Amino acid sequence: MRLDTLVLVLPFALGLSAVALAAPLPQLRVSDNHRFLVTADGNPFFWLGDTTWELFHRLNREEAVRLIENRAAKKFTVLQSVAIAELEGHTDPNPYGHLPFVDLDVTHPALKDGPQNDYWDHVDFIVAEANKRGLYIGFLPTWGRFWHDKTATRQPLFTVANAETYGEWLGKRYANAGLIWVLGGDRSVDNDEQKEIIRAMARGLRKGDGGAHLMTFHPPGGGGSSTGFHDDTWLDFNMRQNGHVPEFTGRYDNTRKDYDRTPVKPVVDGEPLYEDHPVSFDAKKLGHSIAADVRRPLYWDLFSGTFGHTYGHHSVWQMWSPGKNAINNPLMPWFEALDQPGAGQMQHARHLLESRPFLTRIPDDSVIVTDRVPTAVPGTGRYHFAATRDTDGTYAMVYAPVGRPFTVRMDVIKAAQVKAWWFNPRDGSATAFGNFDNQGEREFVSPDKGEMVDWILVLDDAAKNYPAPGKIL
Repeated sequence: MRLDTLVLVLPFALGLSAVALAAPLPQLRVSDNHRFLVTADGNPFFWLGDTTWELFHRLNREEAVRLIENRAAKKFTVLQSVAIAELEGHTDPNPYGHLPFVDLDVTHPALKDGPQNDYWDHVDFIVAEANKRGLYIGFLPTWGRFWHDKTATRQPLFTVANAETYGEWLGKRYANAGLIWVLGGDRSVDNDEQKEIIRAMARGLRKGDGGAHLMTFHPPGGGGSSTGFHDDTWLDFNMRQNGHVPEFTGRYDNTRKDYDRTPVKPVVDGEPLYEDHPVSFDAKKLGHSIAADVRRPLYWDLFSGTFGHTYGHHSVWQMWSPGKNAINNPLMPWFEALDQPGAGQMQHARHLLESRPFLTRIPDDSVIVTDRVPTAVPGTGRYHFAATRDTDGTYAMVYAPVGRPFTVRMDVIKAAQVKAWWFNPRDGSATAFGNFDNQGEREFVSPDKGEMVDWILVLDDAAKNYPAPGKIL
């Protein structure tokens, strides 16, 4: 029996009810100012993602729940996971011996009666368990290799002819789930045929889910969905992959470029430098990244205009454990990596921004006065200072990656008195250190002067009596 017949006559066998059983999460939409994501009733949604690419493919049910509960406890909101995963997800079975397709035919999903008897039942289970704990799935229908890579002996699984059919089936199956569709999968669009495959899959997903979910595209390293698709109506927001480098200049500065594009669309970095990853893929020369290396892109991106951020760990994305094929020398098993310091520190940025007016926040590095030596302040490379503020002039924030004196234009706060705080991005604590008359320019230096330790200066309109930065009332 072919896919179209199955969809019509066997909805229960397809596992549609398994996903629907999860408590529904609020539907998401683009904010009225086209800069953020919000829930259907207009409440801000902070995208705090994790690149759990191999979640559907490599983990069993108990392991998946362990990961989901860990990420929910750390206040993540999105798990970016791939239906047809990169590590031979089409031919290497999941932990229960199941493959996604019959004879590698993407229009013929391998389905069996019952709730736990096939590959898609396992995906259903994970989506439902994530949704129960408040986590959306950033759902990739496939990794990019399966629509992009072509050799003399191997053709892509997906074509213009079959991508829409697969997309429609997938869209119907997960129409009621809490997710965001993420097309692409770490590949560039090199020709018109590939572009039309993506568009066909987008049409199918939209036809299948009736427009219930937002949609974006995960690009290759250093790229963005805006290249090739910015004007497409199916692309609700832009996703970048600023990639596995620790430098602001030439990578993370591209976030602001996408923010400034027209028509205006929200932007998020869906894959920055991972924790414990070979820096720039060159461990012999540059070693492996640490928590500080993933905190800097977090604040660079957020203060450059993103509506959220994605974290990644080199062991977690591939769900590596001893005995499994390892990609680029992961340092520890995935279940140990879950509690690496960078993962726990992501939530502090979320709490910081949620403790101030959210939907009026804009990037504005002009808050920082350029030093006589501009490469020192606002800086460049690993030591770039970044600033954000709200349009109403009630607060401003400056990210200081090092303890170097810097000067701020105080007039960005529209008030006679300014209250100043230092926010610690390593533990989420905040310390007030003074109220100042709002005039001219003022120099600040973070508590760890001269050390390579980051801090965030928060300046408030004192009359607003905002809570301590990071404190949610």
